[in-house]
Amino acid sequence: MSGRKVADIATDKKTWLESHEQGYAKDLKPRQVKMIAIGGAIGTGLFLGAGGRLEHAGPALAVVYLVCGLFSYLVLRALGELVMHRPTSGSFVAYAREFLGERGSFVAGWMSYLNWAMTGIVDITAVALYMHYWGTLANVPQWAFAMIALVIVGAMNLVAVGWFGELEFWFALIKVAALVLFLIIGTVILFSGHQIAGQTPGLHLIVQNGGLFPHGLLPAVILTQGVVFAYAGIEIIGTAAGEMADPRKVIPKAVNSVMYRIALFYVGSVALLVVLMPWTAYHAGVSPFVTFFGALGVPGVGSVMNFVVLTAALSSLNSGLYSTGRVLRSLAMGGSAPVFVSKMNAAKIPYGGILVTLVIYFVGVILNYIVPSQVFEIVLNVASLGILSTWAIIVICQIMLRRSIDRGENSPVSFRMPFAPYSSWLTLAFLAAVVVLTGFDYPDGTYTVAAIPIIAIALAIGWVVLKGSSPFSPTFPSYILTHTVEQDTGNDPA
Repeated sequence: MSGRKVADIATDKKTWLESHEQGYAKDLKPRQVKMIAIGGAIGTGLFLGAGGRLEHAGPALAVVYLVCGLFSYLVLRALGELVMHRPTSGSFVAYAREFLGERGSFVAGWMSYLNWAMTGIVDITAVALYMHYWGTLANVPQWAFAMIALVIVGAMNLVAVGWFGELEFWFALIKVAALVLFLIIGTVILFSGHQIAGQTPGLHLIVQNGGLFPHGLLPAVILTQGVVFAYAGIEIIGTAAGEMADPRKVIPKAVNSVMYRIALFYVGSVALLVVLMPWTAYHAGVSPFVTFFGALGVPGVGSVMNFVVLTAALSSLNSGLYSTGRVLRSLAMGGSAPVFVSKMNAAKIPYGGILVTLVIYFVGVILNYIVPSQVFEIVLNVASLGILSTWAIIVICQIMLRRSIDRGENSPVSFRMPFAPYSSWLTLAFLAAVVVLTGFDYPDGTYTVAAIPIIAIALAIGWVVLKGSSPFSPTFPSYILTHTVEQDTGNDPA
């Protein structure tokens, strides 16, 4: 060990990290990856949640979407820089292992898993609720729809990664098509001066109804913590990078396209909604797009939009199952999860991790049977902490990568986070501020923040228990493990 150069150990460690990608198929197509990126940035937070947020913040919601969208884009750029350094299906878990050590990887992976496991339960619940919109299906038990959704998405994820990509492609396409249709129709009506519900569209609707901040600045600021979660899922593109043929060529285009989509679909849609109708016309629990098309007297608009939000929920469920399978396998490769979840099937799918997640999701089906009306509140706030921690770890790893490049340990990449390190630290400050704002959202947000120490203790106990049990063992040479331990204890003889 003492005679081995640090450079040699670094090379061996890189080889070991890259070996974790063995067994994956590179079957995701560029068109699928681009739609995965777009689909990850567009969810039910816009289609359904925007109604309640407009009710609480008014036109200021467009500004909040813009600010949160900017920081979500910076998170994506940080992830893009990491992908250009080393594409991996382990994504931020693998990057945390490289730059923060196995403890960092352990925290990153299990917090991400907490997010997607809880989100998946929310998604299958949402699917069941959306199916009940149609009266002919109202008598079908909620748990039955949840189970059907679980079987379909689970089967698609276990067959082949190409099937996941194709399913996600069409889910995203439906969402994009719906938004494009609204933007076209809304713009035509705005400039034609056609009245809606007896009022002429225009900027005067904002002025006459309290201005940009009708309730003041504070409600809009508090709303930031809810809007951030509307962008949850954008990091899925980093996981997908490990299963595409030419990620260094595709990822920059896909990531940059997200910024324009956020500006157009989120900010543009909300801005258009508040100049087409008074913001007071929109309410929680009702899609603002349904409100608009309903005011136009378009028949069947409710069913069409319900179908769109249904596909948005299925898209999130599909992405979550895909992501957790790869996250669990990456954890197992470093000895932070059972060996079983690293198992691959003949289709080059990490079936072990997917099956474990399906079991967790099945718990959601049971919850839909026992407490169908409380499922959302039980799990939604827990998932929020996983989202924020995942984004923070991505940015921290990008900072560590840039430092390693400055030290000459890694080669510079062509796709770099703009204005780093200032933008990196600003993004971390923003995420910390979101946690604080969440605490002010009493009672759910307050309890969520109060649960942080409990989660930290659970992670600490998990680290001690899992690392001390024989089924959890890292797959790397002993001298790299020795070097890592020596670094942790400050006794590196090299």
